[in-house]
Amino acid sequence: MSAKLESAATFHQLHEGPEPLLLPNAWDAGSARLMESLGAKAVATTSAGVAWTHGYPDGNALPVRLLLSTVATIARAIRVPLSIDLEGGYSDDPSVVEETVAKAIEAGAVGINMEDGSNPPDLLCLKIERAVRAGEHFDVDLFVNARTDVYLRGLVPAGKRVAETLERARFYRNAGASGLFVPGLRDAEEIRAIAAEAGLPLNVMAWPGLPAAADLARLGVRRLSAGSGVAQALWGKAAALATDFLKSGKSDPLGEGAMGYADINALFEQR
Repeated sequence: MSAKLESAATFHQLHEGPEPLLLPNAWDAGSARLMESLGAKAVATTSAGVAWTHGYPDGNALPVRLLLSTVATIARAIRVPLSIDLEGGYSDDPSVVEETVAKAIEAGAVGINMEDGSNPPDLLCLKIERAVRAGEHFDVDLFVNARTDVYLRGLVPAGKRVAETLERARFYRNAGASGLFVPGLRDAEEIRAIAAEAGLPLNVMAWPGLPAAADLARLGVRRLSAGSGVAQALWGKAAALATDFLKSGKSDPLGEGAMGYADINALFEQR
């Protein structure tokens, strides 16, 4: 079995429980390697973090060439499976999405996220089918994580969100999705209901008020993503440090809590 086929198989297995797969999403090769070194069993990207790194806003604005170069540099730096956030596929043309997914697999990805956003679910179904086809072209069992924004965007009234999410899960499962990602979902009983009925491994996103990982496991969750949380926290810390430095010119705060130069450098030796 080739390294890519083995990595894809491993990534699928990581969704089989009993504990949720914890993904502290990365945004470049350095952050991905750091997370791998800390024990992450796989690395996933945050579309927001990748976009911000390249000077673009999140929301399908990142040029695909920059996405693909990021995938390639991360894949070179790590040995664990890599899944990437493709937002909405960066196109509403399913054939273009298939080409992008194929290039991402070539660059080193064995999993993807694609979202429905405010579009009708039929469109994401077509994109999922094309993504699966791209994986088959390389004989790779690509993990296609179908993200629905029913909760994140409040697409239907609160009392109807479980039913709407399950209906979309059925569509996406039939199109070939490997998992269901429901960012914004945090109520324990709603999590339990969706996990039990979706027919796909359920992925939730770190969110204020979300139950702890051990509780999520009992509710049936199979994947917990940090989303843009780590990246946002570091942007906040960097802003605070830079603001203080610009005001005071003091050196001491820059060393507080900093990872050692030699320790960081060592992460990338002989890779």
